[in-house]
Amino acid sequence: MNSTSFKAACATGQDWEDITGQLRTALAPEPNGASLGLLYVSDPMAPYLNNLLEALRQSTGVRDWVGTVGSGICYSGREIYDEPAAVAMLATLPEDSYRLVPAGIDSLSDMLNENRNWIAEHAVHFGIVHGDPRNTHIPQLIETLSAELNPGFLVGGLSSASDDHYLQQIAGDLYSEGLSGVLLSSAVPVISGLTQGCTPLAGKHTITRSEGNLLAELDGRPALDVFKEDVGEVLSKDLSRVAGYIFAGLPVPGSDTGDYLVRNLIGIDPREKLLAIGDILEDDAPIMFCRRDGETAREDMLRMLRDLHKRAGGRIKAGLYYSCLGRGRNQFGDNSEELKMISAELGDFPLVGFFANGEISHNLLYGYTGVLTLFLGD
Repeated sequence: MNSTSFKAACATGQDWEDITGQLRTALAPEPNGASLGLLYVSDPMAPYLNNLLEALRQSTGVRDWVGTVGSGICYSGREIYDEPAAVAMLATLPEDSYRLVPAGIDSLSDMLNENRNWIAEHAVHFGIVHGDPRNTHIPQLIETLSAELNPGFLVGGLSSASDDHYLQQIAGDLYSEGLSGVLLSSAVPVISGLTQGCTPLAGKHTITRSEGNLLAELDGRPALDVFKEDVGEVLSKDLSRVAGYIFAGLPVPGSDTGDYLVRNLIGIDPREKLLAIGDILEDDAPIMFCRRDGETAREDMLRMLRDLHKRAGGRIKAGLYYSCLGRGRNQFGDNSEELKMISAELGDFPLVGFFANGEISHNLLYGYTGVLTLFLGD
């Protein structure tokens, strides 16, 4: 079998049994030969993730699943928050075109060693992965897995749930605290795009003195002085107003689209004129400051969607969307506006995803972004 096909369903309800029944009905009859399932559940459904997973395995006959829990979940033109809900997608893929990625350093290493021939022979350079936001090594794991695929392009996000006990991922089995997912061979054609949710305030600066996550000097001047100039007179007079509005942006080396990693400002020391950034800093590296801007986020979303539309050439069969939990209703509006933009620009096709605590694109962990991946037909 050399073709791919996808079928997706969404369900809301009072409990996991109700939701399972709805998904079972919507997915029936299952695509002929469906081999891989993707499952995302909303925060209220998190305690019942395993119940739902096992019920779907029995009803669909699909054994291999990947997925996780999100503060909200995505479906074609729809965002769902704050209520029990789940989205599922069944994929019929070419024979021998995927491998599940288990969580854990040793398990990941064993999996890669056992499949080196498969990775080489099937030109495996793409993966869908989910991570635990409590694990501080996730950025390194993403980078390592991407490098192992030489080159590897990963998409996905970090689980997001109100209760840390339910930050679980699916990769065949249930996992927590690591990075897990699925690798797909080149027999499954995909394209992917990234959209930013912030706007740079001014030009790039050079870090001239830092220690750990503390920023002391920019361009040879006290960091706070430069920061105040960039944010303007009104905000600089009341720095308490910058929280949740102004962020640090770390430009991605070699990016031809101006991508940057958005990191939180986690502290300001007016006396020593220091800034604390939510990442480890390096001297001589570039940095800039940016603001969350709903209008610019919409404009950049349109840019990404129109670029993907051109690249897809009318061959879209299905999609995955991973968006920051700070986007969605918090940045675009309450009426599923972010997901409706995708449908308006690209049309109607099976799409699932979730609102994440960090988004994964290529080999980096982002924040305040949206990552859209499209499966293409022949």
